[in-house]
Formats: sequence, C-alpha cells, structure tokens
Amino acid sequence: MIGSERRRGSGGAAVLGALLIAVGLLFLADQYWNLDLGHYGWPIYVIGLGLAVVLLGLTQRSGSGLTTFGSMVTVLGLILFYQNLTGHWDSWAYAWTLIAPGGSGVGMALYGVRVGNAGMVRVGLWQIVTALGLFAAGFLFFEGLVGISGRRFPLPNWVLPLAVIVLGLLLLFRGFTARQDAHHGESDEPSWPSRTEGDSPG
Repeated sequence: MIGSERRRGSGGAAVLGALLIAVGLLFLADQYWNLDLGHYGWPIYVIGLGLAVVLLGLTQRSGSGLTTFGSMVTVLGLILFYQNLTGHWDSWAYAWTLIAPGGSGVGMALYGVRVGNAGMVRVGLWQIVTALGLFAAGFLFFEGLVGISGRRFPLPNWVLPLAVIVLGLLLLFRGFTARQDAHHGESDEPSWPSRTEGDSPG
C-alpha cells in the first residue's frame, strides 16, 4: 500500500537523520574536548557508518542488501579498531573471514529476523559459524604454527588438523541441510504479507 511505503521511507530517513546528528555531536565533542579520535579511534567512524547503513536497511522493504553491506562494514570497523589499538595488523591474514562470510551472515540473520524469514536467518547463522571456523583455523595456523606475530603459540601438532576436520564436518553438514532446504522448496527471500482482496490499492 502507498501509505505503508511512505511510512517505511519516512522511518528510514528519520533513522539516517538521527545518526547524522549523532555523528555531528561526536565531531563537536572531538573538537571541544580534544579527544583526537581521528588519530586513536578513527575506526569508530567506520563502525558508525556501518551501523547507520544497517539501521537504514532494516527500515526498508528491500533492504537485505543494505543490511548485509552495513554489517560487513561494521565488522570491518571493529577489526580495524582492534588492530589500531594493538598494532596487530598481521592478523589480516585470517581476520578477513570475519567480514565475509561473517559480516554478511550477520546481515542476513538480522534482516531475516526483521522480516520473519526463518530460511534467511538459518543461512545467515551458518555463514557466521563458517566464518568462526575459518577464523579459528587461520588463527591456529598463522599464530600457532607460522608465528606471524613474531612468536609461536606452544600448540600440540594435532590441534590444526583437528580444527580443519571439525570445519570440514560443519561444511559437510551444512551441505546436507542446504540440500534438504532446496528439496522442500524453502526460499531466502523476505516473506512480506501479501495484499488481500479487501485491501484498497491506495
């Protein structure tokens, strides 16, 4: 209905406007109290931008793409925030898995909850699990065996193979469940309420 579409559009504009006000206040606080966020906390701006896109996407009827993109940007900002504080930039060797499929999975799960689509939530959660598995395997390999940060963790030799096996089992199980979902004809598209005969077009 035209009225409901206008309300959704107005809601998205209101959310974006509120976030812009919050960002403006943050800039003012930075200048007034000399917080120097640009040097020490510049990833905060990336996180704020990602959250703004997520909230905007959640207010739109076809906002799954915006929500997913915003979630990925938010996760990117969180990783940059950690790396900027610790100087552990070498963690990019395996931290990228948290952005994709991790961040994209978060976005899909959030939007699936928003529109009541259980299939989309399930796919998003599986992407998150896959991302965490890949992150763990990468962490064990690059930090435990290679010592990319300059020192190796004293890990037993069987830890990495076991992690790879567990990740493989998760992916194998996901492959079977995805095949069952396709067999039952489940869709990941948002399940918006359809208009009944009694609804007026205006």
